[in-house]
Amino acid sequence: MNYIGSKVIETKRLVLRPQTMKEQKHLWEILMIPEVNRYFLTVPPKFRDKLLDWEKQEEYYQKDMEHALDNDVFRWSIFLKQTGECIGRLSCQENDCGIEDANIRDVGWLISPDYQGCGYGTEAAYAMIDYMFQEAEIKEIRTGAAIVNPASWHIMERLGFTRQKETKWIQYTFLDAPVEDYTYRMTREEWLAKKKQ
Repeated sequence: MNYIGSKVIETKRLVLRPQTMKEQKHLWEILMIPEVNRYFLTVPPKFRDKLLDWEKQEEYYQKDMEHALDNDVFRWSIFLKQTGECIGRLSCQENDCGIEDANIRDVGWLISPDYQGCGYGTEAAYAMIDYMFQEAEIKEIRTGAAIVNPASWHIMERLGFTRQKETKWIQYTFLDAPVEDYTYRMTREEWLAKKKQ
């Protein structure tokens, strides 16, 4: 794996930039929209109230942004090229399923509801995944999405991820009961082969 950090990535309509504190309150406001966070956050539910309070969260974000440019951090804010507006974020982080291989990663993204359904999520995710496989040279992505959230897993399937037989039950932060998730995988070899087609 190449630890090269979150370089700027441009697509046809978007610019993915390493995160800065400047856009974090706006991204937090997007994240606090129930239709966005319902199947995204997996922080223990006991922290719900703290998450809803920007004054409590701001200190966390400031500390987090101190490492945004570290070579082992792969997180981006998503900006529209045409207007410069920040519409979401995405990341490729170490897998938290007991896998100790940093070459096997998880991915996640969120897009403001105002811009969902326009293909921005797929466009941004494609660019990030391509960067992670081609330049960072990770060997595999293992990820998942709530079965009841087809908008998310449809992106994974459009990108060529393979749905696995096993599912997982995930306790999302703002839901009272665990939710069943599809699980997905893709290897670097599979991604590069698909690009050649």
